[in-house]
Amino acid sequence: MRGSTNQNIGIFTLHRYFIWANRMRDHFDERLREHMPRREGWEIEVNLYMSYWYGGLYVVIEGWKKLHLHDSYIDDLLNSPNVNLLRRYRNGVFHFQPEYYNERFLEFICDGKNAVAWVRTLNQQFGRFFLEWFAAHPFPPPQS
Repeated sequence: MRGSTNQNIGIFTLHRYFIWANRMRDHFDERLREHMPRREGWEIEVNLYMSYWYGGLYVVIEGWKKLHLHDSYIDDLLNSPNVNLLRRYRNGVFHFQPEYYNERFLEFICDGKNAVAWVRTLNQQFGRFFLEWFAAHPFPPPQS
């Protein structure tokens, strides 16, 4: 996990994107717990946090690839066809789509291979990676 100073700074920066995405997951899980027993008034708010979590998590994938990072668990998860479906989902979230139920949203949820378990596992593995990485590296990062 050791790398150059620039890569270390890149990992600190990538962690910020993970924190943002993971916070949306926290909000999503909170809303799910609040609204699912009643099953009323839940769709907009639950989908809001889920969509921003999914979109943010794809940004973490982009950064992971751009920084040429490797971890056996994460790399295995990133070999899934779900990665492209998540990219399309992110595009649907952050680029206006005139259809309310655009195919980009439905593909990941309906066509993804174990999409819910996969996205949660990927999120957990990114969290594990960052915890291990920060345990082995000084804070704050050296300035370039």
